[in-house]
Amino acid sequence: MRSRIFAVLAIAILAGGGLAYGTYNFIQHQPGAAAAAPTQPVVVAAADLQLGTELKKEDLQVIGFPAGRAPDGVFASIADVVGRGLIVPVVKNEPLLAAKLASKEAGSGLPPVIPEGMRAVSVRVNEVVGVAGYVLPGNRVDVVATASPTDARADITSRVILSNVQVLTAGTRMEQDQEKGKPMQVTVVTLLVDPEQSERLALASTEGKIQLALRNPMDQGAPATPGI
Repeated sequence: MRSRIFAVLAIAILAGGGLAYGTYNFIQHQPGAAAAAPTQPVVVAAADLQLGTELKKEDLQVIGFPAGRAPDGVFASIADVVGRGLIVPVVKNEPLLAAKLASKEAGSGLPPVIPEGMRAVSVRVNEVVGVAGYVLPGNRVDVVATASPTDARADITSRVILSNVQVLTAGTRMEQDQEKGKPMQVTVVTLLVDPEQSERLALASTEGKIQLALRNPMDQGAPATPGI
């Protein structure tokens, strides 16, 4: 009787040990149990950052990217990025790439953002004609000028003078009212144009009023209009 009990216990112990070993071996071969994949340090934005921002330490952080999977042009050290300017907006946790930064000599702000051969021109627009505050950096707009070649009201004409122009900055500033002599808030939009377009824009802003027509960024057309 006792020999049977010992035999049953021995079989149970062997079966339990075999099951435990099999379970351990199975778990060890699962992907989650494998050793952590090697990583590389990558500098990313610690918050949403606007075009022209001069990067500071608090704007940046370093996270681990899977080794060999990071985009080309990333930085491993915050010290390599601090003090340089952004030439495009970036969002939180987006890697800082060399192609998104102005050179160390260029500094920050608007000048490094302007491509070769282009110009940045700022114009005043009324809040309503500025698409009621919806014009933001990066938007594309058409510029509509309204003016009269004579003093006669019947000769007032509106026409699209620039099409598919990029907005660099949009904001407000305080200026003195020329008639009342009191400070007033005006909306100023900076547009990216070529030299010939800058001449049109300067003439239109001096001789008449400017209105911005917001475009769908996917719409690349520029239909010719006769004006009205």
